[in-house]
Amino acid sequence: MVKKKFSLAMHWQILIMLALGGLFGYFFPHLTKYTNWMGDVFLRGLNMVIVPLIFTSIMTGVASVGTAENLGRLGLKTMGYYLFSTLLAILTGFFFVQLIKPGVGADLGLQVPVEEISTGKESFGQTLINIVPANIIRAMAEAHMLSIIFFAILAGFFVTRVGEKSRVLLIDVTNAILDVIMKITLFVIKFTPLGVFSIIAKVLSQQINSGNQVGEIIGSMGVYFLTVLLGLTVQGFVTLPLLVRFLGRANPIKHMKNMSTVLLTAFSTSSSNATLPITMETVETKDGVSSKISSFTLPLGATINMNGTALYECVAVMFIAQAYGIDLSLGQQLVVIFTALLAAIGSAGIPMAGLVMMAVVLNAVGLPLEGIGLILAVDRILDMFRTAINVYGDTCGAVIIAKSEGEELLV
Repeated sequence: MVKKKFSLAMHWQILIMLALGGLFGYFFPHLTKYTNWMGDVFLRGLNMVIVPLIFTSIMTGVASVGTAENLGRLGLKTMGYYLFSTLLAILTGFFFVQLIKPGVGADLGLQVPVEEISTGKESFGQTLINIVPANIIRAMAEAHMLSIIFFAILAGFFVTRVGEKSRVLLIDVTNAILDVIMKITLFVIKFTPLGVFSIIAKVLSQQINSGNQVGEIIGSMGVYFLTVLLGLTVQGFVTLPLLVRFLGRANPIKHMKNMSTVLLTAFSTSSSNATLPITMETVETKDGVSSKISSFTLPLGATINMNGTALYECVAVMFIAQAYGIDLSLGQQLVVIFTALLAAIGSAGIPMAGLVMMAVVLNAVGLPLEGIGLILAVDRILDMFRTAINVYGDTCGAVIIAKSEGEELLV
């Protein structure tokens, strides 16, 4: 008889290591200097995959639309909806984080002096100009994320304009590279529990050494957690149903009931890609969307339509800025919104991809990567919720596009 191998789900691993890291940092603050390297290596691993993951995922996503002819009515309609719904999600998160201000007055042990943090002195206009890279190799080497995203979009679009032989070769090669990068990313993410342990232990030890109250950290993270959850709830139960009702002229309640299995699968796997097969089958069989529409909109949506991830990134970056006591200018806040939109497009449909893409938005406004230290503490739990919203947004898009194409649906 073969014994079944015991396996503990990632979210349980993170929660356990979160608790252990907190206890270790609280009771043995003088020993955290021996564990800090784990958090440093984990953060460096995330940084390592950011550039190739962004470039390949965005390029393949844009190229998957097909030839120039296919980038016509259906392509523009689908892209337009996804960008619009993602922008609504970002604005929803931005509204609640500005209303609740979960990071204001929160001393979270982020010990980087404010004067050492780049607050982005360039004007918003200059930032837009800098999106066009003078040297793409240099932009990649220096991780200029907006420039990389811009070039990836151009590359993905013009791949569809070359000869068929070259186009097929380029798409196949880029997809193969993306597969490798995603496997590397998943490998790095496996070490998240150790990273969480190290980072939380370090933060709490800093709090203890500086005489701050740990209760303030827990309270601040609770407010942050509820802020993100509130934004996701509004997006999932108000914004998206209204879009289905008024843009798609369909029944949003019936659609949500039809998608219950899809949403539970997305919630439990935290992966848009893993959920994609059941998403396509359910949308076709229960909503009556044609294979033509579902096979075009849903795979594309799993790459570029990340409502939940975009909302989360906006809230998290504003929370970190508030925790550092940095008052972002209007131009910088617009950069956060714009970058969160573009970063969500490049967010791969794998567990905790939003964590990887967080560095994109942080870099855009000059905030240090270490700022995600406490975000990690609750990221895995929020990842389940935001993935469900990501996938639900895709299904709503399929219904809306199908209706706009004159299809008769079951909702």
